[in-house]
Amino acid sequence: MVGTELLLGEVIDTNSAFLAQRLAELGVDVYYVARVGDNRQRIAKLVQEACQRADLVITAGGLGPTADDLTKEAVADAFGLEMELRKEVLAVLEERFRLLETCMSDNNRRQAYLPKGAQALPNPKGTAPGVLLELAEGKAVIMLPGVPVELEAMMDDSVVPYIKQRLGENEAATIYSRVLRFYGLGESSIDSLVQEIMEAGTNPTIAPYAGGGEVRLRITAKAASETEAARLIEPVEEQLLNKLGPYFYGHGDEQMEMVVARLLLSQGKTVAVAESCTGGLISNRLTNIPGSSGYYLQGAITYSNAAKESVLGVDPKLLAEYGAVSEPVAKAMAAGVRQWAGADLGISVTGIAGPGGGTEVKPVGLVFFGLSHAGGTKGYRRQFAGDRLQIKDRAALAALNILRQHLLESK
Repeated sequence: MVGTELLLGEVIDTNSAFLAQRLAELGVDVYYVARVGDNRQRIAKLVQEACQRADLVITAGGLGPTADDLTKEAVADAFGLEMELRKEVLAVLEERFRLLETCMSDNNRRQAYLPKGAQALPNPKGTAPGVLLELAEGKAVIMLPGVPVELEAMMDDSVVPYIKQRLGENEAATIYSRVLRFYGLGESSIDSLVQEIMEAGTNPTIAPYAGGGEVRLRITAKAASETEAARLIEPVEEQLLNKLGPYFYGHGDEQMEMVVARLLLSQGKTVAVAESCTGGLISNRLTNIPGSSGYYLQGAITYSNAAKESVLGVDPKLLAEYGAVSEPVAKAMAAGVRQWAGADLGISVTGIAGPGGGTEVKPVGLVFFGLSHAGGTKGYRRQFAGDRLQIKDRAALAALNILRQHLLESK
């Protein structure tokens, strides 16, 4: 990936993820992803190194008309090639500018220069043509523009067919992944529980990664087709769920609120939410799901004690005796919001998000939850680590998981 803006953090690199996904679908293993600034010598060195360790190198960025667009020149330097003007490429550029009713500057002529022996790749979304440079020993360098919409179109229109042709039918394959999502165990705990399964084979492989208060396990298989890869994954998934079943909640991009929404709708139940420290995050996640009006009735952000009393009917004596951050108050909040809304379920949260406000008895990150239903009201205590926003996010996720577990138990 070429561009000083990537190294400065001014632009987020989405091209790497897109290219990796497309290559995985073709069964092409991606071993390295590198970023380099707009420096001709460094780009040339990086491309040389990449060609030593891979058969196919794809660059993104640096094909524009300005002085800092240096990718083609650097690749030419890397292999001792001259740059040459391609009249057919220039004609395409001139026609494009004519259709746009825009004058083509001298700078744009630079885009018609390619390393000697290279082939231009059409760009249906922009002016910068891509470049295919085939080298000795079956190696190749493909240069694509850095603008995502241009790169994606050229990848699908030109690069994918080229790679399929190179692979041939006998080598055609796919890399397919299935992601399992878990809540309630940390990454290290999950790793220790499934270490033997992870070390047992190389196809499929298992990779854990954590974030946002949960852990995901990605199972990846390589096979001639997606169907065959899925078949390889199934017994490994079964082994993992046998070990971690109580903590599993979903697949792929399925977030906790999606699971909760599905359970609420399937059981015909409604929910109301009372929030203090999360400031509306639980309600936000529950209502992000299309069709949420079928289960979500209303919510209350009762940040102050006065709001807890006036809106939810929390007894002032509970607040005085136990404090706002306590299990009795959380339970009263859940019961109050359930009664106020006439809902089947009431879920509540109250805690100390920090960074201040904590004590030795009630430290920052301490959060209480309440869940009220027809059979009674239950309280929960959790302790979270992180900064203020992390604690709020983790508390919202924990509340959703409490709802999920209750709905599963009541099926």
